[in-house]
Amino acid sequence: MTPLADLADPVPGGRPGDVERATALSGELSGAGVQGVVLAHVDTAGVCRVKTIPTARLASAAAWGVGMSPVFDTFLANDHIVATDVLGSPDGDLRLYPDLGRLVVLAGQPGWAWAPVDRVTQDGERHPGCSRTFLRRVVADAARAHGLAFKAGIEIEWAVGLDSAPAGEFVPATSGPAYGATRQVELSAYTADLLAACAAQGVDVDQVHPEYAPGQFEISVGALDPVAAADRSVLVRQTIRAVAQRHGLRVSFSPAVVAEGVGNGGHVHLSAWRDGTNLHAGGERRHGMTADAEAFAAGVLARLPALTAVTAPSPASYLRLKPSQWAGVFTAWGLETRECAVRLVRGTAGRRAEQANLEVKPVDLAANPYLALGCLIAAGLDGLASGAALPQETDGDPARLDADEAAARGVRRLPTSLAGAVAAFRADEVLRAALGPVLADAVTAVRQGEIDAVDGLDDERVAAAYRWKY
Repeated sequence: MTPLADLADPVPGGRPGDVERATALSGELSGAGVQGVVLAHVDTAGVCRVKTIPTARLASAAAWGVGMSPVFDTFLANDHIVATDVLGSPDGDLRLYPDLGRLVVLAGQPGWAWAPVDRVTQDGERHPGCSRTFLRRVVADAARAHGLAFKAGIEIEWAVGLDSAPAGEFVPATSGPAYGATRQVELSAYTADLLAACAAQGVDVDQVHPEYAPGQFEISVGALDPVAAADRSVLVRQTIRAVAQRHGLRVSFSPAVVAEGVGNGGHVHLSAWRDGTNLHAGGERRHGMTADAEAFAAGVLARLPALTAVTAPSPASYLRLKPSQWAGVFTAWGLETRECAVRLVRGTAGRRAEQANLEVKPVDLAANPYLALGCLIAAGLDGLASGAALPQETDGDPARLDADEAAARGVRRLPTSLAGAVAAFRADEVLRAALGPVLADAVTAVRQGEIDAVDGLDDERVAAAYRWKY
């Protein structure tokens, strides 16, 4: 079964027609052998948390939601709980409302369907800590204030290990070299089933291939509007895990599966559109960008130190964010330059009007995709509103620049620790205002909790602590 047709923006407390639609879906799903529905949201720490319901309860969930505590806004990756002035207590309740337009039968988990949720208060108000609601609001504000729409895609890199490995350890499931045909053959049955599952779920895959690190693979999927792109990222990772388990494999999306070497990224591709036209192509500025596209890119570039608290939110993220490893650890931009934090992708000649986009590289899969996309767009919109200018572009590796060259291009090293990123985030009024006080405080509290959780651990133990969390 392919994903059901998209519906309008969900309304808290149920939407006219949802109950009838859910009742019909319940019968359709039951007839297809689906026993339960996974209701998924991503917490502030970047962990996907779920509740599940019998298929027969779908209409009830559409009408009244499913209860879940707001305490998950301040869960850490290790399941410890921190608190802000309004979040983290045992009090209160929320309702999870499934987005029926995103409901899909899980091809990798027979008997199950999946849907993302919006979190709503008991009184029918939008929960200010709901990251999916935050992203939807940022996108709506961009349309209203600037006439903009966006297309986004999130690359997914993961390490494949043997499920039979000693508890907690990572043993690569492949022996072949990076990008090698040997590695592709070794896991060809797994990746073929993964492609089949994605196709059955209506996920259009651009490519799947062996990557650089031991046992590492990457999948790239088609771009969608930002909310749908974030939903798709969560769904594809659910599918990668499920298919792997059926093949006796275990997967890790952690930024650093081991302490040394190249880690797993979650690079974001993002393009801004107005009236159906891609602003990153066909313009009169550098490399075909329009003035608005340049200003948007400049806004993202300027706020990257603070953004890393959202896009690289784990202590393990900073084991990955190292120079000369294509992780993009400098505030530099360039045309097709994979060492720059912001890479302009022009696309293939003849298709640039549809393909041109910005790739933001210091992003990993510990990030909540709704928070990451929302904050990136908010940063870009601030650049657009202020008429920000891009500095001189960088080619090659920014690490090679001497101090004077780096200063002339505005090239700075991004934070080298989560503590440094949090300090930059605390000082960034634009990002905090975009998130609102409840979400912004949750971000800082959870990040500080993660910092405290690994205090005194060496790099190997930090990598081990987060290896199987994401």
